[in-house]
Amino acid sequence: MAAAEVLGDAVHQVAGSPPAGTAAGGPPAETHAFGAGKPFSLGIEEELFLVDAASGRQRNSSEEVLARVGRHSGQVERELHACQVELISGVHRSAGAAVAELAGLRRAVLATGTGLLASGTHPAGGEGEAQITDRERYERIHELLGDAVATPVCGLHVHIGMPDPQTAITCFNGLRRHLPLLQALAANSPYRHGHDSGLASAREVTMRGWPRSGVPREMRDFDDFCATAELLARAADVPDYTWFWWKLRPHPRLGTVEVRALDVQSRHEDTATLAALVHCLARAAAEREPAGAGPPAEIIEEGSFRAARFGVTARLPDRQARLRPVSQLLEQALAEAEPHAGELGCEEELARLPALLDSGGGAGRQRAAFAAGGMDGLLAQLTSWTAPATGLKPSHGSS
Repeated sequence: MAAAEVLGDAVHQVAGSPPAGTAAGGPPAETHAFGAGKPFSLGIEEELFLVDAASGRQRNSSEEVLARVGRHSGQVERELHACQVELISGVHRSAGAAVAELAGLRRAVLATGTGLLASGTHPAGGEGEAQITDRERYERIHELLGDAVATPVCGLHVHIGMPDPQTAITCFNGLRRHLPLLQALAANSPYRHGHDSGLASAREVTMRGWPRSGVPREMRDFDDFCATAELLARAADVPDYTWFWWKLRPHPRLGTVEVRALDVQSRHEDTATLAALVHCLARAAAEREPAGAGPPAEIIEEGSFRAARFGVTARLPDRQARLRPVSQLLEQALAEAEPHAGELGCEEELARLPALLDSGGGAGRQRAAFAAGGMDGLLAQLTSWTAPATGLKPSHGSS
């Protein structure tokens, strides 16, 4: 299977139903696609709110929008709620190239006449206003989770292609400790149900109401992951591991490791910057000698909540569970990431990380917009940020 086909299946396994002609659960995790594509290639998925183009208010219009959007490079798909779409890039060498493709998809959706709003939660959407998409998988999720899915959330998912199963597990184990830092940098949802939640990422706290949405333990090897996935799927009465909404997971069917912990970003410059950091940290983790057991899930979960509460101003636990500012942890992460930036074509994107920190991140920008113009001003600003610049070009070729 070609690399583009491997990631393309994400449209079914991550965003929706299985490919036509397969059983509801698909093949077992042991049937993997690791090594089918170019190692350490990258793909990105972003979930966006469909809104009224004038007011920025949430609209349950995915069926109408998808009927008008037509076919484009990459894919546009429905999501759990009818007020959302998911944009899915193809397989690329660099974060910049993947984001340039996503920008084209945003423009294609906007050309249908709808508005788009990129935020981890819709700032003004009322609980229960969002309709569940009429699709078997989504109706089953609603049946299993009930009102835990009453509030829609929008995330940014970054897939990194893996050369073999063991490298995937090594990379998965190595990325776990970076999750709180990545969440702090990506926090972009301070408003929920029309008011300031007091959080930098209300999406993270909303997702905590979902089962199988936290931080999994380290895995010994690929067999350990497969056995765990089989047991947990049986206990949860779900078909397979694609029903685990972990913040980070191996994705054997796509041949990737997938980071799912990030809020969607309003501005594509920030998407590219965060995806580049994930890309480089994954490359570093894959070749790093294991330095003993990583942080236990309880410490990472505590760090994830602190990231959601305080965003870029958080103090997060380090390897010894000592609280340290995001700026210090970012400095350490960049020391690991930067040696790989040339190979992965993302030096420019990584160089923007200090500016993202200084700006207050997405949550800080949203609060500044609200202070200037209230809720209507915030919605107008978010829809403006979400509309991509027409001149955005890929900085590196796709693979």
